Amino acid sequence: MHYISKTSRALCHGRIKMASFKFFVFFQFVYLLCSLVSSINAFEPFYYYHICPNTSTLAINSTYQTSRNLLLTSLSSHVNPNGFYNDTKGDGSNKIYGLYLCRGDVNSSICQGCVSFATSDVTERCPLQKQAVICYDECLLRFSNENFFSIVADDEGFMMANVDSLPDAERFSEFVNRTLNETVTQAANSPKRFMAQRKNFTASQSVYFLAQCTQDLSSFDCNRCLQLSISQLQMKREGGRQLFPSCFTRYELYLFYDENVTAAHPPVTPPKAGGTILPPSVIIVIVIASTAVVLSFVGLCLVRRGKKNGDIRAFIFGNEIMKSLQFNFDAIKEATDNFSTENKLGEGGFGEVYKGMLPDGRGIAVKRLSKRSCQGYEEFINEIVLVAKLQHRNLVRLLGFCLEAEEKILIYEFVPNKSLDCFLFDPEKQGELDWSNRFKIIGGIARGLCYLHEESQLKIIHRDLKASNILLDENMNPKISDFGMARIVGIDESQVNTNKIVGTYGYISPEYAVHGQCSVKSDIYSFGVLIIEIITSKKNSNFYVTDGVENLMSYAWKHWRDGTPMRLLDSSLANSRYSRDEVIRCLHVGLLCVQEDPADRPSMTTIDLMLNSYSVTVPSPQQPAFYLSSTKEVINTEDFYSDQTTSKSALCSVDEKSITQVSPR
Repeated sequence: MHYISKTSRALCHGRIKMASFKFFVFFQFVYLLCSLVSSINAFEPFYYYHICPNTSTLAINSTYQTSRNLLLTSLSSHVNPNGFYNDTKGDGSNKIYGLYLCRGDVNSSICQGCVSFATSDVTERCPLQKQAVICYDECLLRFSNENFFSIVADDEGFMMANVDSLPDAERFSEFVNRTLNETVTQAANSPKRFMAQRKNFTASQSVYFLAQCTQDLSSFDCNRCLQLSISQLQMKREGGRQLFPSCFTRYELYLFYDENVTAAHPPVTPPKAGGTILPPSVIIVIVIASTAVVLSFVGLCLVRRGKKNGDIRAFIFGNEIMKSLQFNFDAIKEATDNFSTENKLGEGGFGEVYKGMLPDGRGIAVKRLSKRSCQGYEEFINEIVLVAKLQHRNLVRLLGFCLEAEEKILIYEFVPNKSLDCFLFDPEKQGELDWSNRFKIIGGIARGLCYLHEESQLKIIHRDLKASNILLDENMNPKISDFGMARIVGIDESQVNTNKIVGTYGYISPEYAVHGQCSVKSDIYSFGVLIIEIITSKKNSNFYVTDGVENLMSYAWKHWRDGTPMRLLDSSLANSRYSRDEVIRCLHVGLLCVQEDPADRPSMTTIDLMLNSYSVTVPSPQQPAFYLSSTKEVINTEDFYSDQTTSKSALCSVDEKSITQVSPR
């Protein structure tokens, strides 16, 4: 978010035409200062969740809204080195209470940047609510029309846990419980109400622990809140976290906080009964850094349990965070005019997609799961808990869901230009997609994948990247969609092995199809296929044998090897303006992405650099990987905005769409 005035921007970015050298130096200083301010204001924290109950709403332009605006301004402008601040604004029925809490290891600039972003973000997510909680990796912000200061809020918890358990689970659980209780005791007796420490479970395995409360709580209340938090953790897992608006606890097998900071401030020893309370040291400990594998438990483990005993609905309707994303079915019917044919955008294996309009004027896209759909609760919940955490301009935004009776519905932001395949593979529309837009789409997809792989702190593998899962907004900017198959991996994990292969025929990497080895390089292979499809307007899965080659990748390689790369460019672009260098550079990158050895495929950061800088040396590609045989069974789930329809007689149609399920050899 940028909050620099037009005048400041003019000073920062305008040409400096000064006769005096002194003035030139002065304005150079102003430029650097503005750049620094801009970089701070551009900071965007990593979003976790928000809660905005609809039990109490404000009137637009009311006195209470004025009080709320004043409070948010106060919170965003007040820099507290302790990372905690609370304030009130207004009087009587218009009085509002608010606070923020920053992660213990972040500096004041990051803290202020996170809080400033939160004050803006929360008014978009909770525009008319009198109460709200919003939580990011770096900070938490909360406000209410009721006084909640020094009161424990432990009724709106959110639990995340690693899906994996250790072999010696019983002993590990006892060790975690014992050490967490020690950490909680130290945190509750610390002036800053937080503590972190490392303990060795075995000689070669350390475990990291953290506990924190808001600083307005008493030692007793902090301890009570944290005890409830650890009581809800599943300690036989490799890691876990329980969050409340007033406190949270966490443990992991990897370091997730700044150990240098905690080493500089040793743990506080709690006072013994009857002893003298000594002034404790300043302790800066807590970090909510990368959630890595923990969210996969919410999206996967609970789903597995729900399939057995119906706990999925109990999980959703018993969790306030999930409730905040819930839409009423009647409201969805009204928004889509009772799912009218006129509002239907498309149909796939998932079901039907409709355009809708919310009462506040926002357009939405409604995916209604068919009762015959092969996509089940696992993919449905996975998409809810995952996409709701992701915020990037090149990722489609999930607004909520509906789960009533037999209905399973996902509600997204409306993206008017449907999906990329609607233009790319339609002979009548290919000409509308000029090279400038194609190059922009390739770059946007690259930035979205870079965020998923390296910037989101979750390290997410999409696993179903294809043209029909790239949506285009009104300016033809791409947005990656459909995260039902996505997989969260540990920050230090290079790959994961799976017995269930998911994806789409024509886009699946060979190591994943044959050996079940899935990594970010699997997504990069799919991206390479997509680049070549964008250049050629030919679908890899429907490519016919031409000039002795069996698939689009081999066809592209043949022209690259023979020195005729421009023959690959979509013929509809022949009479339009395009950059030959950009076409060749994109083809070069695409071929590097589909190399057989995953180690030979560049990372998304490198790819983004290759696409945007001609000073980067790009290695020569080798012959692409082999192509997955079309005899494999492919189970259709859905194409988000595709107007392709599936067979009405089959439970699951067999075509080129996702999901593919084969057994790794």
